[in-house]
Amino acid sequence: MKGSVDNRRYFKPMLILALCFACVTNASAQISPGDLTKGHAQLEGMTNCTQCHDLGNKVTNEKCLNCHKELKSRLNEGKGYHASSEVKGKDCFSCHSDHHGRTFQIVRFDTDRFDHRLTGYTLTGAHKEQDCKACHKNENITSSEIRKKEFTYLGLETKCISCHTDAHQNTLSTNDCSSCHNTDDFAPAALFDHDDAKFKLKGKHEEVDCASCHETGTRNNERFQEFTGIAFNSCVDCHEDVHTGRLGTNCASCHTEQSFNQFTGSNTFNHNTTDFPLKGKHKKVDCASCHKTEGREPASVFQDYRAKDFNACVTCHKDVHDGKFGTDCASCHTEDSFRSTSFQGEFDHALTGYPLIGKHIEVDCKKCHKSKMTDPLEHNRCLSCHEDFHRGQFVAESQTIDCRECHEELGFSETLYSIERHNESAFPLEGAHLATPCFACHLQEEEWVFNDLGDNCVDCHHNIHKEYLAEKYYPENDCSACHITEAWTAIDFDHSVTAFELAGRHEQISCGSCHREEEEDLITFADTPEDCISCHDNVHDVQFEENGVTDCRRCHGFDQWRPSLFDHNTARFVLEGAHKDVSCAECHKPRDISGKQVIEYKMQQIDCASCHL
Repeated sequence: MKGSVDNRRYFKPMLILALCFACVTNASAQISPGDLTKGHAQLEGMTNCTQCHDLGNKVTNEKCLNCHKELKSRLNEGKGYHASSEVKGKDCFSCHSDHHGRTFQIVRFDTDRFDHRLTGYTLTGAHKEQDCKACHKNENITSSEIRKKEFTYLGLETKCISCHTDAHQNTLSTNDCSSCHNTDDFAPAALFDHDDAKFKLKGKHEEVDCASCHETGTRNNERFQEFTGIAFNSCVDCHEDVHTGRLGTNCASCHTEQSFNQFTGSNTFNHNTTDFPLKGKHKKVDCASCHKTEGREPASVFQDYRAKDFNACVTCHKDVHDGKFGTDCASCHTEDSFRSTSFQGEFDHALTGYPLIGKHIEVDCKKCHKSKMTDPLEHNRCLSCHEDFHRGQFVAESQTIDCRECHEELGFSETLYSIERHNESAFPLEGAHLATPCFACHLQEEEWVFNDLGDNCVDCHHNIHKEYLAEKYYPENDCSACHITEAWTAIDFDHSVTAFELAGRHEQISCGSCHREEEEDLITFADTPEDCISCHDNVHDVQFEENGVTDCRRCHGFDQWRPSLFDHNTARFVLEGAHKDVSCAECHKPRDISGKQVIEYKMQQIDCASCHL
């Protein structure tokens, strides 16, 4: 019996030694679950385990990104598929597990069902029909470091020319292909609008094929179509001049782009470029009345008066005086009218002591001289000839102020009454009133009014705050308590005089954000609620209600939405140890509360097993 006890005493240590020997000889097979993929093969071996694994912990994203720096850079910038809502927050190994053998594809997914929008680059048009490898290939990768990879989906740019050849060979002002082309087809350039070019297409030009003007040839041993450097300042840059230069090169002065056969020179041709500038009635005469065009060759059109004295009126007009007054018609007549206006053309009216200026120059003599031209006329006051348009509004001390105090002969619509003179009145112009035209205040129901207009804001401006703002904030309808004359939108109101003092972000928002009633589009200040949820959505539903009221200010301040005032240590679950480093979203997740998805903060279960398996 004693021998049996001694045998058992030595059997157990020997068994442990045997197991240790077996572990040493087969350590690799016992620890590693399988060979690493080809891309990670250099990390094989027991001494390399911590390159990816933390002892006692899972493979961390941080260690993956320490090697895959190009992905880390993209994530930091919030770009690419791995920064999308589909992937963000996941563990790398949830998609890219290893130890499945050398030939295992660690990057694998269903390319046919992959949503490319998650990468930040939506596939449209012909791009949707392309195989992934047609774009994701080494020659399209700009980074030399990423290009070293055997195969990767990283490193592509979104510019067209990063994959496509620039058919324009850098001759255009922009390399943004998408400003003219869409992804359905490169030709034609469906998004190009010729109105954005220096030469806008009109009339017949709209029907011309592009190739008629933009010729195709060869440049740098490649097919090339010219889109820049094409002369277009003159029609003769493209069209033959049938007038052989006799009428200049400004074809548009007579022709339109609708048709060369459509003559519009009567409205557009500048006759002042010839030796006979058109004046008076001559401006209204049809071109064909002087220039015969039917049956003539283009080169002889408008050449009727070559070698003729076209400055003499009798060359075209019959002398109704039969030469009795000579041939200098202009000594008595003007080109405005042949009607008898004795010496109107050259008579110096200043000799009468009343020189004609402004609008008076255009008045027919008989408008004033209704009897003999030599009969004296009263002319010292405007009202001697003109009716008092203002109907006695400017009568001072039984004496009517004459029109010349505010008007001059250039026209009644122009006034000499300056801002300086207005500022001497009972209502000086300030702020926005300086830029307000006279008619805005003085033209009422198609009648000019200058007396008894009132000088309070509400005399001219509609009081939009009536019944929507307590009178104590603008006593006696005095708008200046809040507004200034520079602009209505410039508000100078001290909100601290109300029961709701503005603080934090509230100081930066416009009044209308809180005080606009959207249904009637009114700015209302009366009875504006002061609780948070009257203006802001209660994203927590009823979780934090106390006596039927959610008081947001128990957790939130006015500076930001984050719960800056919330102290987790006052909650049922005090954060200690590793819990201090866990993000809120790890524990507080969306769930259905009262029929809608909200973040659950008041947890029913707070024991360890409710979160940790």
